[in-house]
Amino acid sequence: MAITGRFALATALVWGAAGGLAGQSATPPAEWTSLFDGKSLKGWKETPFSRHGEVRVKDGMIVIGDGHLTGITWAGQFPRSGYEIRFEAARLEGSDFFAGITFPVNDSFCSWINGGWGGSVVGLSSLDGDDASENDTSTVRDFVKGRWYAFRLAVTENRIKGWINGELVIDADITGRRVELRAGEIDLCKPLGFASYSTVAGLRRVEYRRLGAEDPR
Repeated sequence: MAITGRFALATALVWGAAGGLAGQSATPPAEWTSLFDGKSLKGWKETPFSRHGEVRVKDGMIVIGDGHLTGITWAGQFPRSGYEIRFEAARLEGSDFFAGITFPVNDSFCSWINGGWGGSVVGLSSLDGDDASENDTSTVRDFVKGRWYAFRLAVTENRIKGWINGELVIDADITGRRVELRAGEIDLCKPLGFASYSTVAGLRRVEYRRLGAEDPR
């Protein structure tokens, strides 16, 4: 299964490099491909944040340790648009964001922050220069320590969507908007990365697929 997954991901990336990176394909969504084997950090590298904590694999999950910023970054290429990624994450210790994912958006990058600004803010950083706590994607949600949450992110040429436990919490039309990363070390997460802030996080079941022509629901 691991060999098949790697082949599927490589095929998808080659297709994207051939011309599909600017938007969605004309085909149905591809099969989900695992980006974490449950045993190692293969395919990932520890993000070289200053004052970072430890990253390790334990009991089938990636444990992102307590630090100012701690995370992992995908070591290979990744599509710019027309893709979907899903994962499960839990705040194990601490009280700030535990499920921050940085991802490509066309010719730029963005971060989806979950549990930030003291533990409850959900949103995109940044849109038109405004952080997740300030722009129109900002919402507040309680996250129970130790509980696993299912996240799903879909990125198309003109829209970013995010779900938590199947509930649509972000639906941002990015047509004509400035999409970018918040200034600072989060830039080290490019092209794809996960991070926590002063919090120990668990991460598992990370999967990816290319999208088809229909708007993801």
